[in-house]
Amino acid sequence: MDLYDIKRLIHNKKIGIAGCGGLGSNCAVALVRTGIKHIVIADYDIIDESNLNRQYYFLNQVGRKKVFALRDNLMAIEPDVNIEVFDTRLDESNLIKIYGQCDIIVEAFDEASQKQMIIETFLSEMPEKNIISGVGLAGFGNNNSLKTSRFGNLYICGDNISEVSELNPPLAPRVGIVANMQANQVLEILLSTESQVNENQIE
Repeated sequence: MDLYDIKRLIHNKKIGIAGCGGLGSNCAVALVRTGIKHIVIADYDIIDESNLNRQYYFLNQVGRKKVFALRDNLMAIEPDVNIEVFDTRLDESNLIKIYGQCDIIVEAFDEASQKQMIIETFLSEMPEKNIISGVGLAGFGNNNSLKTSRFGNLYICGDNISEVSELNPPLAPRVGIVANMQANQVLEILLSTESQVNENQIE
């Protein structure tokens, strides 16, 4: 499957990214560079200078809302990308409305409570949706501990252990690896599904 085939197969897919921090911003960049044309992003946070060690933002964007800065950065990479922006805090009341039409949802929040809420809401309300979460990415080194685990339609990327703390901060290398693992998993699901559809059509 060459790059043309990959872009053709994923062209009409819509990916939802819940959270625009280290995982969400870097995952979105990877997906846009690969050829995803429809992305839904939601976050309520503002860029702080401390975010720049791992998030896909720049010094001149400090103080801006993450969703709008990320939209601008993605469109600087691919002007034709269609980005739906929601400057809001996600909760059970708006999650399905915002992401219900997405083919895959990437969970990309720092807070454990937010992660749990997003995963549980989709598993309960839309169990057919694939959800890709990032858990265990703090610190540095130990590349071989990072993996993807599958539980039905839930995929978890990371080591499932390394929680963020003052003595174990999130840093660009491991955050970026896990974000790209999430993007890679999105592509694997989409391309496997589309290949199976094409095979069935040929038969």
